[in-house]
Amino acid sequence: MDRKAFIEFCKEGNPISGNDIELHGLLTECSYEAQRITMKLNTSYHSKEEIVEIFRELTGTEVDPSFMCFPPFYTDFGKNITVGKNVFFNTGCSFQDRGGIRIGDGSLIGMNVTIATLNHGLSVETRNVTYPSPVVIGQNVWVGSSATILPGVTIGDHAVVAAGAVVTKDVPNNTVVAGVPAKVIKNIDTES
Repeated sequence: MDRKAFIEFCKEGNPISGNDIELHGLLTECSYEAQRITMKLNTSYHSKEEIVEIFRELTGTEVDPSFMCFPPFYTDFGKNITVGKNVFFNTGCSFQDRGGIRIGDGSLIGMNVTIATLNHGLSVETRNVTYPSPVVIGQNVWVGSSATILPGVTIGDHAVVAAGAVVTKDVPNNTVVAGVPAKVIKNIDTES
């Protein structure tokens, strides 16, 4: 399998066993490339326009010029992140994106937010297998500082995730969630 086919294989949501030498080698190659690109991002000053270009290189996709990121930013794969228009990442975000991360227009990702898209098998026999599940963040979502979003979660449009929350389940549109695990604590009045 070549690298392009491997990236598509990952985007399709296929699990990868640590015992699969070919796939594990391709995964390591992609991870090292993501480290190289994020090292470039994180170790010197860049203009907003340069950061957009670095994210285009990292993701291999078009990134809207309205995108903003305050480094440092970390990711282990890089090729399965999609960001909409007017998206902002604050400093210290860490994305495990092999399972897929989609972030809608106008969303704000706070400092030190972690988004995970992989789980390991529970049994000893499958513990070295990683199973991907995408994270989808809707439009105009605000994810507060140090929140963690776990694999397979969808956060609805206009929702707010409180600082420090651990999001284990889907979040409805127009709600605020908080706590560990995160629970709905209020609805957002969309009329005001």
